Amino acid sequence: MIISGTIINVLAVVVGSLLGLLFHARLPQRFVGIIFQAIGLFTLALGMKMALGANSWLIVVLSLIVGGLSGELLRLEARFDGMATNLSRKLKTKNARFNEGLLTAFLLYCMGSMTVLGAIEEGMGGKPELYYLKSVMDGISSIALASGMGIGVLFSVVPLFIYQGGLTLFAFWFGSFFPEQLITEISAVGGVLLLGLGLNILKVTSMKMLNLLPALVFAAFFAWLSWYFGWVV
Repeated sequence: MIISGTIINVLAVVVGSLLGLLFHARLPQRFVGIIFQAIGLFTLALGMKMALGANSWLIVVLSLIVGGLSGELLRLEARFDGMATNLSRKLKTKNARFNEGLLTAFLLYCMGSMTVLGAIEEGMGGKPELYYLKSVMDGISSIALASGMGIGVLFSVVPLFIYQGGLTLFAFWFGSFFPEQLITEISAVGGVLLLGLGLNILKVTSMKMLNLLPALVFAAFFAWLSWYFGWVV
């Protein structure tokens, strides 16, 4: 199956989230707080590492600006909050951090370079070893996230499956057109988004990270243009 790596990744997050929910009911608030600090710092470090790998800062800046304007125009964050709130009501959950947990988990699981590289690896017929490794990492992370943010983390598997599975299918059809520069710039923009996410987790800022998500699409587009026409930017 083409998306077997994604399915395993989703199952790992489900298992990790369920374990985290078991811990959630037993953890004192001070332990929850220190978990958030650890996750926030890790996210900042990971984002910084990815962002510094950029070959073209012009592409990164343009992608973030155009992507952010597009996301704001489409009101992605507001639409997501509305859907998540409706889902929370239908589930009759009393978790006040449902929306935050769902969005934070999804961004953390999907912004890394392993998501794109794993999609290409599996989509082009290789064994999904990167997704196996990612599954272990995401499973462990989901334990910490769910213990701090609750059941919203569990439901992040829905957008995770759609996004990661969609990337794998896209790579299956068009993988031969993926230049290395495209992957590098997508990863760099993803790293900047993770920096913003880390600051949000640490309560330093309250940026609308979902509105910046289209920046990944524009990073791919601008990087492909640069590669195709041989521009040095």
